[in-house]
Amino acid sequence: MRHGGPARTGRGDRAEPTAWTPAAPENLGSAVGVLGSLPRMSPAHDQVTDPAHDQVTDPAHDQVTDPAHDQVSDRASEAAADLGPAPQRLTVTVEDVSRLVAGQFPQWSHLPVAPVVRGGWDNVTFHLGDDLLVRLPSATPYSLAVEKEHRWLPALAAQLPVRIPTPRGLGRPTDDYPLPWSVYGWIAGTRPSRAHLADPVGLADDLAGFLVALRAVDPTGGPRPGVHNWYRGGSLRTFDDIARRAMADLDGELDVVLVTEAWEDSLAAPWDGVDTWFHGDVADGNLLVDEQGRLVGVIDFGTCGVGDPSCDLAIAWTLLDKPGRRLLRDRLAVDDASWARGRGWALWKALQNLSGALADGDPGDDADDAEVVQLREIVTAIVDDYSRS
Repeated sequence: MRHGGPARTGRGDRAEPTAWTPAAPENLGSAVGVLGSLPRMSPAHDQVTDPAHDQVTDPAHDQVTDPAHDQVSDRASEAAADLGPAPQRLTVTVEDVSRLVAGQFPQWSHLPVAPVVRGGWDNVTFHLGDDLLVRLPSATPYSLAVEKEHRWLPALAAQLPVRIPTPRGLGRPTDDYPLPWSVYGWIAGTRPSRAHLADPVGLADDLAGFLVALRAVDPTGGPRPGVHNWYRGGSLRTFDDIARRAMADLDGELDVVLVTEAWEDSLAAPWDGVDTWFHGDVADGNLLVDEQGRLVGVIDFGTCGVGDPSCDLAIAWTLLDKPGRRLLRDRLAVDDASWARGRGWALWKALQNLSGALADGDPGDDADDAEVVQLREIVTAIVDDYSRS
């Protein structure tokens, strides 16, 4: 469906809430991360996965903030936000974590520390015994997720139908590690695979139930879109340059004319301006399922906030099949404009990741080839959905 201009309509009768602004660590400067610097969407991207536990363990992804400006997006504006340069990442070792735990949480000092395989980008993650994990921001900007999650996750957990990360301890900066850090409880479960979903319709129903419950949480005072969550819940125009650079790179690989039409349709789709809680990165790597393929946990709330929840619809194309997409849309009662914006959230990242996979991958490597195939399938599904709208 084609849409008119991007102007948003009224925001309803809700009183203007006070925006949450994270406390700023010292010496943040201009070290604001850029999405383009992150790993590609693959088993090693945007999540921490440990094959020994089949556990995805990075509940704080993709976020920073700029205390000099308290960058909370103006919901009346469709201007693209500046994502800034990439931050300088820290190196954290098992010995560092052992010293931090022993010094601040002596009750857990006897527990073994081991790195989580594929230990994340925004955070470096370690096992602490069998039931806990330690997450340490990998750069100063990402450390603002610590306060955000310790404040909001307990409140959200009480109102959601599946498990989400539970903060167990808030670590203080030290001379050896200069940022706040966290201890979380471990959530058992496996990561769903797009190619091998045990119960795709059941999973779609579970996801819909989770999103319905999340959207029902009172948004008053919640964190609005800004640099702290990469403008999730804000305007898609923030990612216009990323999408168009990827399309230029993929000319000859895709029907770029049709892909561009689909993207511009998403940009034009209006939002009603009513604040709603969103997760911000509902992706396979942030979901945990049981042996029957049903949803038991959702992690990685670093991009959560209140604003336009259409960013959470990307999962309809990146994981679900057509029946699952239809069920998700029906249960959430998604209108045409919101569905189009959801397509846009899935499209820009799939394009970016496909461009990166083709540029950096090793032809003939099974994992790289499989990633390219999957990303092509995602883009095809998005464009097909647009063409049928």
